[in-house]
Amino acid sequence: MAIRMKIDILTALKEAGYTTYKLRQEKLLGESVIQKLRNDKLPSWNELNTICRLIDKQVGDLVEYAPDEE
Repeated sequence: MAIRMKIDILTALKEAGYTTYKLRQEKLLGESVIQKLRNDKLPSWNELNTICRLIDKQVGDLVEYAPDEE
């Protein structure tokens, strides 16, 4: 089982006007979080909260449960 991202969060942030430069400059998300997103790793709940606020989405819009294939 795995929780995975449903959308490309960096693309969604960019469409909402948040470039990676702006995210770092305004201290909205740190470089480590941006690297997690680039590498398809899940951010923490606190980081997801910030992302949801910035792009006006629910957590369920961003992540999904994907069962392992047997």
